[in-house]
Amino acid sequence: MASRSALSRLSLTATRSMQSTRGATRYFSDDKGRVLSEEERAAENVYIKKMEKEKSEKQKLKHEKEKAEKENQGSDKKTEGSQKA
Repeated sequence: MASRSALSRLSLTATRSMQSTRGATRYFSDDKGRVLSEEERAAENVYIKKMEKEKSEKQKLKHEKEKAEKENQGSDKKTEGSQKA
């Protein structure tokens, strides 16, 4: 099954490369069998990068918040210990 899909992809790639030399629009296939034009694929890549950036920023903020909470807890414990002594 895998070799069959690899052969079909190879033939599609060869056909597409021949078309692109003639000035035809190039198309790419996504994993779901849908064909995407270069513009659609570029737009999808931009969207994916935007989502990854937002996710990364959220994780960074979460990490900074947790770090700040730990520092506050540590300073609170030091303050309580000095008051008891």
